[in-house]
Amino acid sequence: MRKFIEEILKEDFSEDFETIFQNSELLQYIDKKTNAITGNSKSRKNLGNIYAIYSILYFYNERFYNKPEEYKKFEGFEYTDLWNFCKKQYGGEKIQNHALNNRLNTEFANKIAKDPEKMLLIIDGSKYLMHIDYIYVNGIDISLSILKIIKKYIELLYEKDMKLIRDLDELIKEDNIDKKRNNIINLLDENSEARIFEIISFAVLKSYYKNEKIYIGKSLDNIKEEYLKLYKTGRTNANDGGIDFVMKPLGRFFQVTEVDNYDKYLLDMDKVLHFPITFVVKTNKKREVIEEELNQHILVKSGGMQTIINNYKNSIEEIITINELKIWLNELSVSDIDSIIKDIDLYYRIEMNMGLLGNDEE
Repeated sequence: MRKFIEEILKEDFSEDFETIFQNSELLQYIDKKTNAITGNSKSRKNLGNIYAIYSILYFYNERFYNKPEEYKKFEGFEYTDLWNFCKKQYGGEKIQNHALNNRLNTEFANKIAKDPEKMLLIIDGSKYLMHIDYIYVNGIDISLSILKIIKKYIELLYEKDMKLIRDLDELIKEDNIDKKRNNIINLLDENSEARIFEIISFAVLKSYYKNEKIYIGKSLDNIKEEYLKLYKTGRTNANDGGIDFVMKPLGRFFQVTEVDNYDKYLLDMDKVLHFPITFVVKTNKKREVIEEELNQHILVKSGGMQTIINNYKNSIEEIITINELKIWLNELSVSDIDSIIKDIDLYYRIEMNMGLLGNDEE
């Protein structure tokens, strides 16, 4: 049980708090889904499912708190009201409606429910309500406590999200270039949150590659000098199967990934029909180690079939780890470091749907 959940349950149920928790599948589910504030780098916010629960219990409390017989006769809350409520919550403008379209039920049934046939959400056309057996524990309506828990989770998430903004504001004001550089290096940590690593790695690579130039043209008489440009293709953790960064004019694809799921590497290669990909890996391992581990994984997955092995090996353009990013950071100029900080600030604020620094002054 997470500490903030335990504190709320103790306040509401005194010495019975642990019994309430152990007998509530809904509380146990919420406990599992709120690991973004204390979990490791892979932890996601899971706001879709959390807000689906939050919206239903919010409207439930307005009309049916401690009124079980009345609630049993109720046919459900309108989808539009629930969805509008979700979208107004912190981070809610980015969520999709999958939770209200049965994703919540499926996950709850697979991971928590003792009786998978008893759906958490009862869906009847455009109307939704929560099964009463998950709202009451030993005859006690626990919905108010759940609302407190979700509200506290949102507050803690907000505080965590704002920490990087405050750190970046301080970095922008900092005059000491070594301190700026070291602070960025400290953010490049394999335990850092995945989206923060993606944004920082993009900012570093963008500044690093912009100092490299190639010569390109349609004919020998038309050769011109051109510097490399890196573009970010969308939000982090979008789950859209897309490529994270694209480089012009070479047309290189970059994918930011974790080190411990090599199946995902192969899936990324398949998605772009084996167009070569540069993998930016959130790890302190040497890239030679990652290359060897990935090659071994390809060998196992291929069953030794040479054509499959060749297809995957030829799809790996380069492996970049935290080690390379740190080396390149140390090679960059003062202006490059300032550009990196501004890019991190820009893309993190875009990720958080926040106003850009300095807009109020323009």
